[in-house]
Amino acid sequence: MPRRLALLLALLASCLALGTAGAQVPRPSKYADLVRAELVTQESAVAPGATLTAGVRLTMKPGWHVYWRNPGDSGLPPEIVWTLPPGFSAGSIAWPAPERIPVGDLMNFGYEGEVLLTVPLTAPETLGAGPVPLKAKVSYLVCERECVPGEATLSASLPVAPAGTSPRPDSRTAALFAQGRERLPEPAPWPVRMRLDDGVPVLDIDAPGLQARDVAFFPYSETALEHAAAQGATSDATGLHLRLQRSSQAAPDAPPPQADGVLTFTEETGSGPVRRAYALGTATPVPGTVAAASVAATPIPVIPASGPGGAEGLWQAAFLAFLGGLLLNLMPCVFPVLSIKVLSLVRHSGESPGRVRLHGLAYAAGVLVTFLGLAGLLIALRAGGAQIGWGFQLQSPLVVAGLAYGLFAMGLSLSGVWHLGGRAAALGDGLTRRAGLEGSFFTGVLATVVATPCTAPFMGAAVGYGLTQGPAVALTVFAALGLGLALPFALLAAWPAGLRRLPRPGAWMEALKGFLAFPLYLTVAWLIWVLSQQVGSAGLMAALTGLVLVGFCAWAIERGRMAGPLARRAAQGAALLGLLGLAGLVAVLDRDRAGPVTVASADGIEPFSRARLDALLAARRPVFVNMTAAWCITCQVNDRATLRAAAVQDAFRAHDVAQLKGDWTNQNPEITRVLEANGRSGVPLYLLYDGRGGVAVLPQILTEATVREALAALPAGTGPRAALP
Repeated sequence: MPRRLALLLALLASCLALGTAGAQVPRPSKYADLVRAELVTQESAVAPGATLTAGVRLTMKPGWHVYWRNPGDSGLPPEIVWTLPPGFSAGSIAWPAPERIPVGDLMNFGYEGEVLLTVPLTAPETLGAGPVPLKAKVSYLVCERECVPGEATLSASLPVAPAGTSPRPDSRTAALFAQGRERLPEPAPWPVRMRLDDGVPVLDIDAPGLQARDVAFFPYSETALEHAAAQGATSDATGLHLRLQRSSQAAPDAPPPQADGVLTFTEETGSGPVRRAYALGTATPVPGTVAAASVAATPIPVIPASGPGGAEGLWQAAFLAFLGGLLLNLMPCVFPVLSIKVLSLVRHSGESPGRVRLHGLAYAAGVLVTFLGLAGLLIALRAGGAQIGWGFQLQSPLVVAGLAYGLFAMGLSLSGVWHLGGRAAALGDGLTRRAGLEGSFFTGVLATVVATPCTAPFMGAAVGYGLTQGPAVALTVFAALGLGLALPFALLAAWPAGLRRLPRPGAWMEALKGFLAFPLYLTVAWLIWVLSQQVGSAGLMAALTGLVLVGFCAWAIERGRMAGPLARRAAQGAALLGLLGLAGLVAVLDRDRAGPVTVASADGIEPFSRARLDALLAARRPVFVNMTAAWCITCQVNDRATLRAAAVQDAFRAHDVAQLKGDWTNQNPEITRVLEANGRSGVPLYLLYDGRGGVAVLPQILTEATVREALAALPAGTGPRAALP
């Protein structure tokens, strides 16, 4: 057994070494200089209290492209993180009108050749002698047939304008910014609406006499329409009509999608064809404001110039991840599995201290290997353009169903329906006489897998930081998270004196063993409820039938174990048929996907969309954004114990705060984008916009007092009181 453990630890060391080495391998030359980034400013100096226009200029190699705010069927838009002197603030990106870029069967929205992303920077009322340093870190995904993530750290320095003077435009960049303004969409001058014609969305633009060709509509929402579907445009005496295709994720009885987005076309004029771009819907830009073309659902982060360096930030993130891993042990999704393993230590308490310590080390190795494996998979998928985060595997009904079946089988074993023996003990039961170091290792694997629905305090910010700083940093953060999860059990196993104080093995263990099956059954019930949010009625029936088949297989295996040779073979054949039936059910489970969960608006809660948030912020109304998921236990506890409380809902109404709820149970690129822009890789995330340009991130564990204090801190003049004299 020590030899097997040595092999496991060697595997762990190899994973760590390969992960670090892989992160340090230089990018092949074929990927060099795919994007050239440059920081430019429209003004030649900075005036106190004034707004200057900065721009990140991206120049792509021929054939490669970067993405718009809605990237289409795949991809990730550029992000800019500013490091500015104290008192400065950055607005949102003004997105130029994009192009349709087909890639195979997919349709991307983005830019080829060159694009200028402009951002307004507001200076404080008082400035020193100067110069003023500006620094921006731009992250992007550039794609051809393959995608390559990249980033660049850019800087510029501007003098301070003399008192009483206005900064002059920089002659070196005047033409560049003039061309950039021409590509920004203007507010539409005509009434626009979206209607359904026999279930087909039709965008009507009331522009009689408009002669347009090459018409394209780019929705702000990433889940409203099928991006790759053909868009048929017709003109008549009433105006322009564009037939679109509803997203396959939309429910059949859902209302028509909102007409929020950008419309581009070529207009035939007396002087020749002219390319036009107009912003449509309620989220249109404010005229004369550079950044208002995109009142984004997530403000651009601004890091103070005196912020911590990279190494200090890494150690802070690793420490927070370690604390989050410790707290994961108390989460209801992890505790049932750990309680079984702790009980197994009682049984091993009579063994030598060295042997018990090996069980602790094997468990820790299982946790670390699984965390690093999940981290590597997550990093690889995100590098390929997938918009996913922590807990992403639970967005798959197949993974949820498989986890439910495995825990159900463990519960049946604890209840005495069947006996997990031999190598089956390695699945994590750890209570039978044959359980060995493999059982401890795979208990660590199982504990990590069932921990993914949970986000403990400190954990969200740390994981989000890690996933935005490159593979080496991400692996370090996830390793710290795994160490936190593994530490309590490993310490208990390493403390022989403490184990000797535990009760001696006896008949009471069988009773406790049966009792511990019920937390597992409760976890299975919760997973089936999660599955009911992801699949339709047929898929749910298939999943429930799968539980029956798991029970049948367990019963048949146990009957065969106690029978003669002929009956044993018959029982094994029956169990095999049951497993084949289970595999068939799992294969069709994902075909009956449920439509998007419709959030009831009876209590003033609306489903989240960037377009709706844009409209509310444009109306200067405070907004509370709740990013949640059915499989996130922390989210569900916060929702039921705090957000639904009468006092909290009364406070929302008293301050006239709009509530938007984003459901991340299934993949949703819009929600993923918000999480990433706020430095998170998973839910929960709670944002409170004050309606005046500010936003606060609330803690992941909510209390009524926390929410009410945040609402009370909203600026004066928000809510119904603003209408009073």
